[in-house]
Amino acid sequence: MKTAGRITGEALLLARDMVREGVSTFEIDKCIRAYIEKCGARPSFLGYGGFPGSACISINDEVIHGIPSKKRILKEGDIVKIDVGACWQGYHGDSARTIPVGNVSKEAQLLMDATRQSFFEGIAAVKTGARLGDVGYAIESYVKQFGLSVVRKYVGHGIGREVHEDPNVPNFGTPGHGIRLCKGMALAIEPMVNIGTGAVVEMDDGWTVKTADGQLSAHYENTILITDDDVIVLTEVEKGF
Repeated sequence: MKTAGRITGEALLLARDMVREGVSTFEIDKCIRAYIEKCGARPSFLGYGGFPGSACISINDEVIHGIPSKKRILKEGDIVKIDVGACWQGYHGDSARTIPVGNVSKEAQLLMDATRQSFFEGIAAVKTGARLGDVGYAIESYVKQFGLSVVRKYVGHGIGREVHEDPNVPNFGTPGHGIRLCKGMALAIEPMVNIGTGAVVEMDDGWTVKTADGQLSAHYENTILITDDDVIVLTEVEKGF
């Protein structure tokens, strides 16, 4: 799991360095796949349920599951969500970041910053004996301070030999409720946060999910491991990103 997480995180760093005006999401996806395969792993998402890309790349009001395309060209001011998974020797890592293209609006920057911090507010509630409701409550309460909304239709998840395992990990909840967390659990915690309503709509391509009101959305995800007295973030390979 540590190796799968490291490869996933390194692929995201590579993607971050490619995000600039004029680059297609197809080019970014191609490089992510090449890096993962060079490391002796395979992209977790390629062919998963028929998904055609190695990474999900979603722009602006697209929340998740954007399909890489030669026609999707990044523009100044875009915010780009890149979600990467890598499988190494049968174990998966899963991580996502929202990356700005050049200068973005103050509103977009606040959204990205709050979404990222909400992840860390969530894992601050993770400890042996805590409950999943504690984690979701911490995430949602943080973003609500800024007038932002969490997406409720899509949630985080357990991860290990499969990229999506039980339990579901909502970005909302009631403290003291939900399953109890314990040593050895690996979870993909992934706040998806919208500027407007938390409602989303699915596109006709069968994959892309957008905000219902057309406003911006951000996504931040890491795979974590719960130990006796700590939480290890397996997919974080550079502090601050």
